[in-house]
Amino acid sequence: MNKFEQLGLNPSILKAVEDMGFTSPSEIQEKAIPVLLNEDTDMVALAQTGTGKTAAFGFPLIQKINVSKKHTQALILSPTRELCLQITNELKNYSKFEKGLNPVAIYGGASITDQARQIERGAQIIVATPGRMQDMINRNLVDISKIEYCVLDEADEMLNMGFFEDIKAILSHTPKEKHTWLFSATMPKEVATIAQKFMRTPIEITVGSKNQGTSNVSHEYYLVNSRQRYEALKRLADANPDIFSVIFCRTKRDTQKVAEKLIEDGYSAAALHGDLSQNQRDLVMKSFRSKQIQMLVATDVAARGIDVDDITHVINYQLPDEIETYTHRSGRTGRAGKSGVSMVIVTKSEMRKIKSIERIIQQKFEQKDIPDGMEICRVQLFHLANDIKETKINHEIDAYLPSINEVLEDFTKEELIKKFFSVEFTRFFNYYKNSEGLSSPSAPADGGGSGDSTRYFINVGAKDDFDWMSLKDFLKATLDLGRDDVYKVDVKDSFSFFNTDTKNAETVLSTFKDFKHQGRFINVEETTDTGGRGKRGGGGGGRKGGKFNKGGKKPDFKGGGRRRSDDFKGGSGKGKKSGNRSKNIESSIKRRRNKN
Repeated sequence: MNKFEQLGLNPSILKAVEDMGFTSPSEIQEKAIPVLLNEDTDMVALAQTGTGKTAAFGFPLIQKINVSKKHTQALILSPTRELCLQITNELKNYSKFEKGLNPVAIYGGASITDQARQIERGAQIIVATPGRMQDMINRNLVDISKIEYCVLDEADEMLNMGFFEDIKAILSHTPKEKHTWLFSATMPKEVATIAQKFMRTPIEITVGSKNQGTSNVSHEYYLVNSRQRYEALKRLADANPDIFSVIFCRTKRDTQKVAEKLIEDGYSAAALHGDLSQNQRDLVMKSFRSKQIQMLVATDVAARGIDVDDITHVINYQLPDEIETYTHRSGRTGRAGKSGVSMVIVTKSEMRKIKSIERIIQQKFEQKDIPDGMEICRVQLFHLANDIKETKINHEIDAYLPSINEVLEDFTKEELIKKFFSVEFTRFFNYYKNSEGLSSPSAPADGGGSGDSTRYFINVGAKDDFDWMSLKDFLKATLDLGRDDVYKVDVKDSFSFFNTDTKNAETVLSTFKDFKHQGRFINVEETTDTGGRGKRGGGGGGRKGGKFNKGGKKPDFKGGGRRRSDDFKGGSGKGKKSGNRSKNIESSIKRRRNKN
């Protein structure tokens, strides 16, 4: 007996389930489906990516829809175009024996006119991205005033992408008496806010612990210096010849850059990010699913639509800004009962994030060393041997064997084996024979940097809408440095501090000489402020809460030799000498801001 029959599903849905080869419901399906079928209730369901959440809400939704009525009865909001299309296709498969049911996908990057026509012909279920849905509501192209069910799928990711206001606006056009089902992998405070604000005493179902990672995934980290990150990535790929992976980068620029480097170095790779057109994204995903692409380099946003069960590795080329996002990343592998590996390439300045992730996913990371060249050569050699062993003989070759034997008749069996394997082995051996190992740096004591470090003062801060993360991104882009080359970023009210390796000092000071941003002079000075480690991204030495402690040292502004240490200039204005600089820094900056 198919276990789905015990959940109370209609025969038409059970027939579709049987056709798709499903025999046993996942844990989230087993817990959620009976409740949603038998009770008119709101629900918050927490389960990891890849555990079958779409069917958990899709089966009950299909069964509750009145197919004889053509108006929209259910709205499903999802974070990305890919996920939107994926959910719609799955609903069509689930309901293929339900005549008259019409799910329609609404997403950006496609004709809004065509989508409006599909809705006009009758769409009992709309699956939409928040941005396009809000656009269609504003144009009066869709009516959701009579829906009975609203599903927020991957709610944590939608909120992480900044869709809170869109979701709030969309829900304002829906009836209060509807039922809302919220499905999420993690439960950050923003998701709890949605549940509290828009739901009525929801039933909560949790598979595993909140935010916990799946037990099918092992977690590894590789400690390297920041400039060795790409070389480490290549070695990890070479040491895993059967790798079929998603590589995560933080930004679209880094995603494209890493993918291009991999392609140049002979790997089957491609980039997936928000700057691609819908057609380009579809082509990339088609190639990835068919395994024409072995390494897909993606941003977190773009990867939300990836639904491939046999991904062997997730590689965190850079850790995400939000720790909870790691759960989504690692959930790309270890799906459908298979095992997977989540690798993190990490610098010593990021080690604190590893500890934070361990607390959230309730699993330990194993530190591993980047494989050396000879180890990779050995792995590749035996991989080739196993490939040969498993290869089925194509007897079309028989006609050519006499000529081949004639060419090779002077060689012994041992010599032939050596020559054959040398074809592949030599390629890796020549590359790695003179390469040095990627040694793991010691864990950080100071929160960042790989050598002599220089501390800088910059005259922007929280009042200029910077936090440590956005200031770090601004500095990285302006200075054209790697993300890990800017560290110990400490943002105060109207000024900030940051560090780079001393070798970059000349670049920093010359770049910010007479530098303007949005019409305002930005000034950078060297300082002897020690930059003690703060809560996030570094601290401010003797500072605490924007003020000096009693024992704090006065900052000594060097300015690359351009200013005396007891003068403070900025833009076209000249600050007063200060006998007690620790008390007058902010007032000096305010005077300078007014002059600029």
